[in-house]
Amino acid sequence: MRSTQLFTKTSKTAPADEVAKNAQLLIRAGYVHKEMAGVYAYLPLGLRVLENIKQIVREEMNGIQSQELIMTGLQRRELWETTGRWDDKVVDIWFKSKLKDGTDVGFGWSHEEPIVDMLKHHVESYKDVPMSVYQFQTKLRNETRAKSGIMRGREFVMKDMYSCSATAEQHEVFYQAAIEAYKRVYDRLGIGADTYVTFASGGAFTQFSHEFQTICDAGEDVIYLHREKNIALNEEVMDDENLAKLGLKREELEQVKTAEVGNIFNFGTQKSEAMDFAYTDENGEKKFVHLGSYGIGVTRVMGVIAEKLADDKGLVWPDNIAPFQVYIARLGTDEPVIAAADKLYDDLRTAGVEVLYDDRDARPGEKFADADLLGIPHRVVVSAKTVEQGCFEYKKRTESESSMLTVEKLKSVLTGQE
Repeated sequence: MRSTQLFTKTSKTAPADEVAKNAQLLIRAGYVHKEMAGVYAYLPLGLRVLENIKQIVREEMNGIQSQELIMTGLQRRELWETTGRWDDKVVDIWFKSKLKDGTDVGFGWSHEEPIVDMLKHHVESYKDVPMSVYQFQTKLRNETRAKSGIMRGREFVMKDMYSCSATAEQHEVFYQAAIEAYKRVYDRLGIGADTYVTFASGGAFTQFSHEFQTICDAGEDVIYLHREKNIALNEEVMDDENLAKLGLKREELEQVKTAEVGNIFNFGTQKSEAMDFAYTDENGEKKFVHLGSYGIGVTRVMGVIAEKLADDKGLVWPDNIAPFQVYIARLGTDEPVIAAADKLYDDLRTAGVEVLYDDRDARPGEKFADADLLGIPHRVVVSAKTVEQGCFEYKKRTESESSMLTVEKLKSVLTGQE
């Protein structure tokens, strides 16, 4: 992509009412557009990052034999009434409306009930389980006060996955596989070292659920962490009884601020009983399905990465989710410089490298500032000086020093063959 073809532009300022660092930087860099409080449009650069995050999540969910689908955004009132969650006193974040014929509909804040209802048509026998499905879906939640930029909004993208098992033991096998898959996701996203599996309130069926909490100053949660044992507790379950069950002492724990980037729940048979979701076992007897729910906030993760990894110059994206791998800054409009920059752009694209080529007639300082603000992992400068030396000036976004590389060396660095 050439910068002159990119319709978005960087800005020195963000909206005056935007206080979250992640949203300020993403808006200034042209990744998102703020529609209203808690509602953001994802522009071409932002969409590239989102799709890269989704692909990592997709690969790991496919790796544990889950299958991707997509549900509808409109949901039936009577379906949610079966579990009592249509009532605004039970769930207070619904967006609701009516069809032309007066039928009540809701806009999906969750898909637990619709997924279960759909699965009832496909899971009938013990031969049909275990089974798991997942989706990437836009959720709508009527939050009283949207805050923290894209880390908490009224409209956001979530990966939600659901598992069906015949027994508690069969469910536990998948549940543990999901935990390991989530760990791999966060490792690949560049935040694994600071993301912890955290014990949280389990609700009606089980004592604990599990959250995935990333240490982040902009987070809204507080966890108590034992780094050596790699155990963390949400403050909501931080009491002497739970500490004893987990073999922990209060004085051993470190209190840290975190952002939740995922959660998993074991529903047991509670929800399947409420919705009459059963299968026939080997003896022809009716048994209720054991259910699990597994969420990753895709847009929230993007916000956490932006917030956590950014520096005083701008965004800093890990290589595998950045919108482009390299930013070519062409300095000058002399024909030899243009020819060298154009050729490098074509050569890198042929080699499979995603390139943002700054071909604008702009000052060097402006191009360097934009390269830093955008957070592209690698920067290459093409100038009269580099052309004369037959090399290119290369610098990583996270490093201050640059070096002169030949085109062959540059290709090997950018394609990971070094």
